[in-house]
Amino acid sequence: MQSLTALRAPGRAYGHSPRRDPAPSKWAYRLQRLLLTPGIRAFLFRGLPIIVLLGGVSIWSGHEPNRQALIAQLTQLRADFEARPEFLVSLARVEGASDDLAEVVRAKLGLMLPMSSFDIDLDAARLRVEALDAVQRADLRVRSGGVLQVLITERDPVAVWRTAAGLTLIDATGHRVAGLVARTDRPDLPLIAGEGADLVTPEALALIDAAGPLTPRIRGLVRMGNRRWDIVLDRNQRVMLPEKNPVQALERLLALDHAQDLMNRDILTVDLRSDRRPTLRLTPHALAETRRAQGIEIVENEL
Repeated sequence: MQSLTALRAPGRAYGHSPRRDPAPSKWAYRLQRLLLTPGIRAFLFRGLPIIVLLGGVSIWSGHEPNRQALIAQLTQLRADFEARPEFLVSLARVEGASDDLAEVVRAKLGLMLPMSSFDIDLDAARLRVEALDAVQRADLRVRSGGVLQVLITERDPVAVWRTAAGLTLIDATGHRVAGLVARTDRPDLPLIAGEGADLVTPEALALIDAAGPLTPRIRGLVRMGNRRWDIVLDRNQRVMLPEKNPVQALERLLALDHAQDLMNRDILTVDLRSDRRPTLRLTPHALAETRRAQGIEIVENEL
């Protein structure tokens, strides 16, 4: 009968070496487990190559001649790219402006064409164009074919402003459009005068629109004390409007004129500054006739 030792280790009975255990050692097992950790795997396969790459780039760029050579090469590549024919702007086309204004806009652009579109500062050019009095808005775009399109919104003059310095065309907001040599050059536009009249141009235009039948007789509007308006009519007549609600006061005068034909009489001024009733100033001849009708003796010196 064989012993259990002989059955378990038959190799020893025949002189063979013991079988090697296939299980890993304790440290090899720990290393394998460590490599299977997601964070460690990510570091080895992603983080470590990046660190090595960045380290190599840092070492290479730390050398001054290398940096200068790289900058010079990139600058040359950019210059060659920007100088390509498809990016060359050779023409500035101005649209929405008169011929005279278009020439002024081209000169105001300050661009030495032809030049690369990358060298054109569109915002700065737009600000230079919008600095012109006659330009309300400008839009600049580079179109295909090497064309710089300049879309102009031109200011529309609506009145002539008379100052001590001369005549000026202004738009509906009171902004200066251009100078004017003589009033006869724009007889189609109403005339306003006085300090600060340009700042309240919309109110002046509203008064002209509300004048109705008096509009053909209006010679101009005068800003008095930078507070209120006087309407100057033909035949040396003047309508003095209040500081507040001048349009409503003018409408009351029109109703009175329609009922009594007031403005066709010998009147110099109509003072509407009081809300209670208008005050009239007659011409010397009308005043004399009124006094004569009332039996009042007229002194020559009073006339």
